[in-house]
Amino acid sequence: MSTDETGRIRSWTIDPSPPRFRPPPGAIDAHCHVFGPADAFPFSAKAKYLPQDAGPDMLFALRDKLGFARNVIVQASCHGTDNSATLHAIAQSQGRARGVAVVDPAISEADLSALHDGGIRGIRFNFLKRLVDSAPKDKFLEVAARLPKGWHVVVYFEADILEEMRPFLAAIPVPLVIDHMGRPAVSQGPDGADMAALRTLLESRDDIFFKATCPDRLDPAGAPWDDFVRSVAPLVADYPARVLWGTDWPHPNMQDAIPDDGALIDIIPRIAPTRALQQQMLIDNPTRLYWNDMPPQSGSS
Repeated sequence: MSTDETGRIRSWTIDPSPPRFRPPPGAIDAHCHVFGPADAFPFSAKAKYLPQDAGPDMLFALRDKLGFARNVIVQASCHGTDNSATLHAIAQSQGRARGVAVVDPAISEADLSALHDGGIRGIRFNFLKRLVDSAPKDKFLEVAARLPKGWHVVVYFEADILEEMRPFLAAIPVPLVIDHMGRPAVSQGPDGADMAALRTLLESRDDIFFKATCPDRLDPAGAPWDDFVRSVAPLVADYPARVLWGTDWPHPNMQDAIPDDGALIDIIPRIAPTRALQQQMLIDNPTRLYWNDMPPQSGSS
């Protein structure tokens, strides 16, 4: 996908190929984003990429087309610490979306409470240098200690810094979610160094979750992403109570090769082949993290 004359990524698609797999009723897309609309929710002055609008109407249309019931909307780095676009999308969802915010570590208790009332249930710490200018671990730990009850921390990093991240991750006093599994090199296979390091991290605490997401980012061999499936399916099988899944729509900062969301859906039964695993990955686990203040829901309407 190319960019327009302003440097902004061209428009997104909500017309994926029809997936062969149909998610179970009540399934949750636990990692997706919204961009703008920029005229109402401008991008951060520090944004490393400038996408075209991908607002809640597009997201929810895709949700329905793919057969999901709910969404977890993760604040994208291009919006910085202004969570207005994410909150707006949650407010438009009729109770079918929750969110993860990015906050200034000095955020007030009142502002955290307002985010909670708006449907936020976690905050995200980003350590990808190409997306953020700084990641102050000491300040992150301070705000993690002040989160509302029932919240968690999402951490985004690449596998090559996992070892240095361990003391920081161990010090976070709330449940953790590892974005995109810490971006392991899936070409190493299920017993490779990166997956072994992730397993060691999961064994260190019983409240660490991971997102079995982004084969399009993690598998350089490309579709049908066989290396991803070969490496990730054993992890899902061994940690069924700690796995989440999401589309990553609209695939931020991937202007050269936007994946087919229908093909991504068909990864699900390859990494979670039983209905029991699908129930945990798509419904039980994300419900426990994001809708933990209300009874589980089912159905897509």
